Amino acid sequence: MRAFLAFTKKEWLELLRTGKCTLLLILFALLGIMNPAIARLLPRMLEMVSGSLDDMGLTVSETTVDALTSWVQFYKNIPMGLLIFLLLFGGILTTEYQSGTLVNMLTKGLKRWKVILAKASIMLITWTLCYWLCFGITYGYNQYFWDNNIAEHLFFAAFCIYLAGFWMISLILLTSVVFTANSSVFIATGGVILITYLAGLFPKITDYLPMYLFHASELLTGMGNPGDYLHAICITFGFSAVSLHLSVILFNRK
Repeated sequence: MRAFLAFTKKEWLELLRTGKCTLLLILFALLGIMNPAIARLLPRMLEMVSGSLDDMGLTVSETTVDALTSWVQFYKNIPMGLLIFLLLFGGILTTEYQSGTLVNMLTKGLKRWKVILAKASIMLITWTLCYWLCFGITYGYNQYFWDNNIAEHLFFAAFCIYLAGFWMISLILLTSVVFTANSSVFIATGGVILITYLAGLFPKITDYLPMYLFHASELLTGMGNPGDYLHAICITFGFSAVSLHLSVILFNRK
């Protein structure tokens, strides 16, 4: 356990020294502020372009802005934050291969499974901090300007997106074990996500795929109920656990 905690501390300090943690926290905080800001500015932006649209024969109807408008922006912006998160952590193992820093620690007795578990823990902790920081800022501003009660199943929908991020983290870790180049990691991870997305085009299996969790924002307007996402949640947990288990097995053989 001491070796695991020491390696985890080393990973955390490296995350702080490289500035990745600070960058991600600032990014997700800005996203959290942007969501209600865009919603508040939307009527003014429409008013500014209404004159030009009138000349084109188009009429802009009066727009009602509420907490749902801001939450729509949240679910539009959070995939961009997740993408940047994955890009920054895409080299979590490949940089170790290239620099050779793991060799000394492994030859001194550090168990390989502890390496995988420590890196997975760091990514999950960072994702948790960033995601819920963004959600908390948006929630606070929405409550101040409007009323969050208008959004149904708000926390459950947010948990679905958070879990989808956890699944992608497990994919990044698994592909990082298999490949030694960052480009290969991103191509493989993107390929799996693309295949899952395309598989979702078949109605019979859509509700069972991790990508279906990104549709959880529909719950805010009462379209569907949380029970519709239970299959996708269970499958996502299963895929994530299998990916982490395979990461340990393959890293032991690498």
